[in-house]
Amino acid sequence: MAAVPVKKIDPKAFNLKEQVVSINRVTKVVKGGKNLSFSALVVVGDPDQRVVGFGTGKAKEVPSAIKKGIEAAKKNLHHVNTVGSSIPHVVLGKFGSGAVLLKPAPEGTGVIAGGPVRAVIQAAGIHNVLTKSLGTHNPHNVVKATIAALDQLRDKAAVAELRGLAVENL
Repeated sequence: MAAVPVKKIDPKAFNLKEQVVSINRVTKVVKGGKNLSFSALVVVGDPDQRVVGFGTGKAKEVPSAIKKGIEAAKKNLHHVNTVGSSIPHVVLGKFGSGAVLLKPAPEGTGVIAGGPVRAVIQAAGIHNVLTKSLGTHNPHNVVKATIAALDQLRDKAAVAELRGLAVENL
């Protein structure tokens, strides 16, 4: 599949909400003892505009690690194609040994998802979806696989253009 050029999305144009997915305490052993630091995985998104992104931050204290993660996530925003309050089609996103299956769901189903997947789906503003996390349970890989799955979503106009057909003929 050909690489799709990525347009930079300006974070100032959105009302972004952030959610911390995981915080990890990291210890580096050095000659003088142990250096303690924290790593934070953060998801940001604007549910009304269907924009979502993720970022990681590392620092000596938790609040500054979260702040760095939010800044990194704002630089990594993705637009999500939806149909109403669900997704247009079934999609499987993979990253590393993690995979996330997303299925459209009828109105009123809600978000059927586990921790990291739920954070990304809610930040993207999708209200009805069925998900299954396959493979690893590592939050970093699961979040990246979910973003990869959301990037694969196409609307009818894009599919019609790829196939060289009119939208009515699909």
